[in-house]
Amino acid sequence: MEEFKDYLKILKSLGFNEIFIEKEEQSVKATDKIKLLKEIEEQIKNCTKCELHLSRTKAVPGEGNPDAKLMFVGEAPGGDEDKQGRPFVGRAGKLLTKMIEATGHKREEFYITNTVKCRPPNNRTPTPWEQETCWPYLEKQIELINPKVICLLGAAAGYAFLKRPVKITKERGQIIKWNNRLLYLTYHPAYVLRNLQAEPILLQDIKKAIELAYSQEE
Repeated sequence: MEEFKDYLKILKSLGFNEIFIEKEEQSVKATDKIKLLKEIEEQIKNCTKCELHLSRTKAVPGEGNPDAKLMFVGEAPGGDEDKQGRPFVGRAGKLLTKMIEATGHKREEFYITNTVKCRPPNNRTPTPWEQETCWPYLEKQIELINPKVICLLGAAAGYAFLKRPVKITKERGQIIKWNNRLLYLTYHPAYVLRNLQAEPILLQDIKKAIELAYSQEE
């Protein structure tokens, strides 16, 4: 029922004021979910709410399994992501994919996105205002996909959800209850590329986040 209520809320936010649903159709069909995610993607691609749109090549809405039990959220697209319009496809993204595969899973099982959908100039950290402006898109994606666990990659992602500064070197590995879901804090893969000693820790955290997501009761 909660999923159905979220579905109605998303429809309303997309401009549907009158909704007629037969009694037996009180769940979000996979085809409907994909359609709604595509509509959100189009909104993101046409968004001009903050100045990040002025320098983007392509917006990066996110990609992956619309029914994912686990969602990975980073801070912002980088140069490769800006060119391709896909999240985590550069060096950091390849490391994330490699680590997911090392756990025996595939990238396509999960949904991957960022707190902001356009690349900040010079790959700087997105500002709190930029994250807040972009938050409704991420919020709608979370409501639709309905993951059990959200793995936050890096301090900036942690800030977007927790609304406070996050010291990721001290807080990584923490599990936090959030809106009937679980947040799992860990390093951003880009940090690991600069600090190779953290690679086995990130792999361990990704493995734990996946196990946690698949262990949650329906």
